[in-house]
Amino acid sequence: MVTEIIMKNICNGFKSEIENPKSEIKMIRSFVNNPYQENTYILFDETRECVIIDPGMYTASEQNAVVNFIRDNQLKPVLLLNTHCHIDHVLGNKFIFDQYGLKPQFHEGESYVLASVPAYAPQMGFRYEPSPLPDHYLPETGTISFGNTELQLIFAPGHSPAHLCFYDEADNILIGGDVLFRGSIGRTDLPGGNYDQLINNIREKLFTLPDDCVVYPGHGPETTIGFEKKHNPFF
Repeated sequence: MVTEIIMKNICNGFKSEIENPKSEIKMIRSFVNNPYQENTYILFDETRECVIIDPGMYTASEQNAVVNFIRDNQLKPVLLLNTHCHIDHVLGNKFIFDQYGLKPQFHEGESYVLASVPAYAPQMGFRYEPSPLPDHYLPETGTISFGNTELQLIFAPGHSPAHLCFYDEADNILIGGDVLFRGSIGRTDLPGGNYDQLINNIREKLFTLPDDCVVYPGHGPETTIGFEKKHNPFF
């Protein structure tokens, strides 16, 4: 399943609470991939440079959907980013490398998470082509840029040991991975998970963003910071 969100004067989402008047020309495309229904994102701007975030494509049809979208919109992939390295978020890393020559970038603390995937993938019924390793790891703080867009790094472990979120302050959107969902939070029972750490990071690093910040999570529909502060049962 593919969802397109064209961010102009309003971001068309689950309800009017995710209106974002700051956004004019930024575009984000989501692809729901693999049995875990993981959200893969392509974020691009008027330069047509794009970043691919958490490629979870597993089947040929899922792979083709991403390639066709990039081709049809004349996009130039320049970055491959992983919020974290659980299997459902890295299944397409090798495919993106083969197609576009991009190696993933993520925090070094996710390295052992990625290294463990080949051992457990067969037990879960997955055919997994090992991801290439980064040439450059991302720090806990700082920025990463493509086209005319700058993404701020937000270090928010708890679901995984070194999870990063990517915040576009100019357009007030957050690619949040598996930290915060609409009405829920990321699971913390996997290796490297920590419930208290996750809750604290959401409170201290995500809930300090503007209430109208649109959150694009790793699973499920988009939400806003304000909506989650009011309605999320974990807070």
